[in-house]
Amino acid sequence: MLKKTIIISILSFLFLRCSSGEAQRIVQPNGDSPGNEKIIKEAMEYFVQGSVAEAKGEYASAILEYQDALRLDPRAGIYYSLGKNYLQLNKLSHALSNSKNAVMLDSSNTDYLYLLAGIYLNVHQSDSAAIFYEKIIRLDSASANAYYNLASILIEQSGFLEALNVYKKFYENIGPVPDILWRIAEIEENLGHIDEAISFAEKLSSLEPSNPAIEKLLIDIYTKAKKYDIALIKLNNAMAIYPDDLSLTEMKGKLYLQQDNWEEADRQFTLLLGHPKITSDIKIKIGVIYINQSRKDSALLSVAKNLFQEMDKDSADWKVKMALGEIALMEKDDPVAIKNFEIVTELARWNADAWARLGGLYFDKKKYQEASSVLLEASQLFSDNFSIALLLGLSFSQLNQFRQAMPYLNKAVELEPKDITALSAYSYVLSQEKQPDEAVNYLRRALSIEPKNADLLGTLGLIYNAQKKWTECDSAYTEALKNDVNNSLLLNNYAYSLAERGVKLDEAYKMIETAVSKAPDNSSYLDTFGWVCYKTGDYVKAEEFVRKAIARDENNPTLIEHLGDILYKKGDKTAAVEMWQKAFLLNADNPELKTKIEKGEL
Repeated sequence: MLKKTIIISILSFLFLRCSSGEAQRIVQPNGDSPGNEKIIKEAMEYFVQGSVAEAKGEYASAILEYQDALRLDPRAGIYYSLGKNYLQLNKLSHALSNSKNAVMLDSSNTDYLYLLAGIYLNVHQSDSAAIFYEKIIRLDSASANAYYNLASILIEQSGFLEALNVYKKFYENIGPVPDILWRIAEIEENLGHIDEAISFAEKLSSLEPSNPAIEKLLIDIYTKAKKYDIALIKLNNAMAIYPDDLSLTEMKGKLYLQQDNWEEADRQFTLLLGHPKITSDIKIKIGVIYINQSRKDSALLSVAKNLFQEMDKDSADWKVKMALGEIALMEKDDPVAIKNFEIVTELARWNADAWARLGGLYFDKKKYQEASSVLLEASQLFSDNFSIALLLGLSFSQLNQFRQAMPYLNKAVELEPKDITALSAYSYVLSQEKQPDEAVNYLRRALSIEPKNADLLGTLGLIYNAQKKWTECDSAYTEALKNDVNNSLLLNNYAYSLAERGVKLDEAYKMIETAVSKAPDNSSYLDTFGWVCYKTGDYVKAEEFVRKAIARDENNPTLIEHLGDILYKKGDKTAAVEMWQKAFLLNADNPELKTKIEKGEL
């Protein structure tokens, strides 16, 4: 009984204390005055019962008791208690409204402010939360949690600089707390303020001289500052104190690697790989270093391959499979690379790089159907991944599925608005979907970034050609060829445009002759050469080149139709109609071709 009496006395004290300074009037049905002791006592009893229920974790019951107390005596402390309990039940709107009321009645109580700020974070209103953490700091400059939370919000909202100012204010008001010094040093390092980072890291080290994590931070900062001699001295000292810490040997190897001293780096990594207590994570890190270094020295690729193949015998780690996939890519062993990346997408579905690698492999092998299938699944997992969106759009484009390609290329442009490939590909798809003005708009955006990009200018020429804007078309192609005079694709496309119009045929002949000399097996170039000859009246040579083109692309309706036109001009009308009919079977959407067949003539 004594124990219960003490608890009630304490709660009564808290109840009375939480109402101090409040000016809110209480209106009662029976007309009792605000100071009515009977009403306050009854409200206190409800408050006490609510507090007991809350202590037991019975939050719904606590809320009912607090609501009864609030009905009699609407004090800030009761609103605060209601806010806490609603938060426990994840009823955030009720928690927020009650917490707001508590702060409105008493804006100087930091407990109330902390609760309101925390609820705002829960409902993803970090701007509002930041306002109240700032208010807490103004009321209590030694309130550590407010500094921490405010800095975390600022890092997400506006980057490191604002957060750094908060941490420094903490340091000025509270003093050298290790965690704060650590955060300041890290942010200064991220901002590239290396001298400041070293200064704070050294202060941190003097506070905790026996903390290996702090020594590693300091070594890392000295290394990034390229103060290799100091970093090496500190590393050697740390290795003498912590001889079993293998991560220090790893750091030493990386330090030598930064100095392009591969011989010393390799010595450290070899020591590590031979250590009986080496972890698989460190092995993987070293293996990746060997993969990267093999781009300078191809002999090291076999070292990495042996390491990962050995690990693969006893491990199902997706990182091992990812590394083996990368090695297979470098060895141009596409089937092995595909197999490993497929396994990674099963073991680590959240790994966007593996999906992009797999889709990219299929794309590079011109297996666009497989690429689009893989990347479509990946896009559902990673809707905001630039590489996946771009590759998927390009894959659909290669399949001539331009409408399907559009949303993904549009997404790629939104994610990386200055990426030339994304802008160019989206422009091309827009042109294919009969939106030439929009297509030109995106090409102009790309050209504002790279005004002398011949491929972009060539694509612009194609679009103007489709619009029959001949002046703009000639200007685009001419400018493109100024920047890349031997570009076979540009030469072919411009020559074909001129041939179709029947103008500047001598120039067209020279251009396509150059293109075919560079790519003698390209069916499109061979067809263009034949078509230029056709336009100049050289039907024998025209037939020769178009037949060469068909031999390399036998089911292309355009090439077959061209052969029919040539045969007609040579006087073989029967053979011409046969070619047109064959072409029509492959492309029944060509009205001009249908007219030729019906009339039996050009």
